[in-house]
Amino acid sequence: MTPASTEPATYAVVIPSVGRPTLQWLLDTLSAQDVDARHPGPLEVVVVDDRRGDVAPLRLSVPDTVAWTVRTVRGYGRGPAAARNRGWRAARRSGAEWIAFLDDDVELPAGWAQRLAEDLAACGPETGATQGRIDVPLPDTRRPTDWERNTASLEDADWATADMAYRVAALEAVAGFDERFPRAYREDADLALRVRRAGWQLVRGERRITHPVRPADDLVSLRVQAGNADDALMRRLHGPDWRAAAEAPRGGFAWHAATVGALGVTAAGAAAAA
Repeated sequence: MTPASTEPATYAVVIPSVGRPTLQWLLDTLSAQDVDARHPGPLEVVVVDDRRGDVAPLRLSVPDTVAWTVRTVRGYGRGPAAARNRGWRAARRSGAEWIAFLDDDVELPAGWAQRLAEDLAACGPETGATQGRIDVPLPDTRRPTDWERNTASLEDADWATADMAYRVAALEAVAGFDERFPRAYREDADLALRVRRAGWQLVRGERRITHPVRPADDLVSLRVQAGNADDALMRRLHGPDWRAAAEAPRGGFAWHAATVGALGVTAAGAAAAA
């Protein structure tokens, strides 16, 4: 496995996206991070454009003052697992030791890059991944809705790729995400379980991200039911005790995944019609 080093760990950021407006805001909050020699920024940022069909290129911008560049590669609408694989395999050409996966609807508070650098530095050679902590802001002037409470369950989710950094060597050891998972659901638990079974440790870091509550549509319950197929695939791949092994209890996270999928379909359709 990877030997320990006294030098700051190098990383690239991979963001799968279907072109939601939140993507630019994420890049803005990343560009605003304070970095230095002890807490360096990413070597590069790879955005995987996972919109279907023949669409216009994503319009993204970063300030000239940042030391990293944004590169866009196409994912062609094959889902988040395939998009992340496309992204990390492209990003490893930069020579990065780690891949920091971010969802395109999160926001990075001040200090995130410094905390990430510290989290990576704290990882021993046996550590294959480190997870960020997720904050879901809820209203303080009224009771949260059921949907808002369901989204807040992300705060307790294990190994969620909303902010999850994997060592490149660990990803290579297990061939990355299993692309048989077509939705933003269970593909992260499956990867975490396989990385652990390959001999790596997974840890929680101290960095934090903000995940605002996004709107749901009228079909969200149908997409929640579609997640049953992903649970069945986990059982087939990992046996009847897969929930305990992957630390993936039943809960509201399926609602979050279903809504992510809904927004993705909406954005992809709008882009194709433009």
